[in-house]
Amino acid sequence: MDEFSVQGINLQGRKITVLGLAREGSAVSRFCAEHGALVTATDLKGPDELGPVLRELEGLPVRYLLGGHPLEVSDCDMMFVSPGVPLDSPILIQARQMRLPLGSEARLFSRLCPAPVAGITGSSGKTTTSTLTARILEAAGMQVHLGGNIGYPLLSRLSSIRPSDAVVMELSSFQLDFFADELDAEPAGSLASPLYPPGGWSPHVAAVLNVTPNHLDRHPTMESYIAAKRKILLYQRPDDVAVLGWDDPVTKGFRRHCSGSVAFFSVHERVPQGAYLRGDTLVLAQQGREVDICNRRDLLLRGTHNVCNVLAACAVAAVMGVQADLMAKVARTFAGVEHRLELVGEIDGVRYFNDSIATSPERAIAALASFDEPVLLLAGGRDKHLPWETWAHLVQRKATMVITFGEAATLVEHALRQLEGATPPVRSAGSLERAVELAHDAARPGQVVLFSPGGTSFDAYRDYVDRGEAFKTMVGRLRDAHEHSPDEGRNDR
Repeated sequence: MDEFSVQGINLQGRKITVLGLAREGSAVSRFCAEHGALVTATDLKGPDELGPVLRELEGLPVRYLLGGHPLEVSDCDMMFVSPGVPLDSPILIQARQMRLPLGSEARLFSRLCPAPVAGITGSSGKTTTSTLTARILEAAGMQVHLGGNIGYPLLSRLSSIRPSDAVVMELSSFQLDFFADELDAEPAGSLASPLYPPGGWSPHVAAVLNVTPNHLDRHPTMESYIAAKRKILLYQRPDDVAVLGWDDPVTKGFRRHCSGSVAFFSVHERVPQGAYLRGDTLVLAQQGREVDICNRRDLLLRGTHNVCNVLAACAVAAVMGVQADLMAKVARTFAGVEHRLELVGEIDGVRYFNDSIATSPERAIAALASFDEPVLLLAGGRDKHLPWETWAHLVQRKATMVITFGEAATLVEHALRQLEGATPPVRSAGSLERAVELAHDAARPGQVVLFSPGGTSFDAYRDYVDRGEAFKTMVGRLRDAHEHSPDEGRNDR
């Protein structure tokens, strides 16, 4: 008998198709094969592109159907779907028409995890908040496992997780669509499919930071995107806790969907339970008492949006039993997460910041608002069908120059041209590499070159990490060339 059968999960001898061989698909393929399932893994990419993944799975009894999704992959008992697979892809539409039981790596892990889980989602800030939460819990002496939409798939670490540990899961809207009792996300209607393992699931601590327009290239409406985020709360029990953003009207309104207790965080108002900003002081409000955490000037992270992230992490840590002094210790030393307002170098008095995570105009707005210095902005990538008007108004006030690149270059320039009054000069670079070169030539000491695209990376790069690493490499080459230049130290470019 399979060791998990007592929990209603028995994979022995089951015919399982894994749709998509990215990180989660690879992890669930390994797990199912090691627990006796008959696994078929399929991906649109061919074996050459998937070489590293195939080497990791070498020796396991996994059948591969690569370079497409043939109809035969639907001949199975259940299908595990990677988050990168659109719900309206032909193979998934076919599986939903057949009412084939569907699952995901994150859903399977959540059912098998023996430790309490803090799940964190939001349109922006979830990686910083998740990482900071994990650091605070570690400072309190807990053994913490951080994963989900960040880092490694947690299913691959299941055997090392003990009931006394803590798990912090960053959860995307794509993952949360698979946490309901059935897959009712768009396109739904007659395509609502049963999910495996059966029943809905929510984490013991569920945090929703904010819900703003994002991923509308995957979710057909804002309403369906909001519904996906709300699923993190729907199956909580009376002894569970929700942590919600007070300043966002959508997340504040989510409290009516909460079955357990609720805490909030805010940079604008005092909250009854949770964490908030009073003047320049971060304050913890808990059971009628208030305790100062630290001053916002003590934080290494830039920007009000990061103050919000710190408050959210403190609110989550508080309901998990951590004291304010430990929160302060971590908050004062936490320098941030890679590709999020990451200072990658200074050349001739110009600082270069990598904010490749800004795959929406709203994320780029938060980055721009973090600077008082004159900003040369690198913007573009691939559009997600999101509004750029608010972004354009802030760029008009904050940027001295905008350098566009990628598929969205024309759209970005058009958004600025629609404004009344003077706008910063716009230069079209075509590629990111050329954009960095133009910024280097134009920037002057005391200015900031901010790479905060506002669009996704998929027009030219594998993901935002790949794009961010490319930017860092380009800046590094410029820095090396400057350091070895006979004119080193000149400020009169």
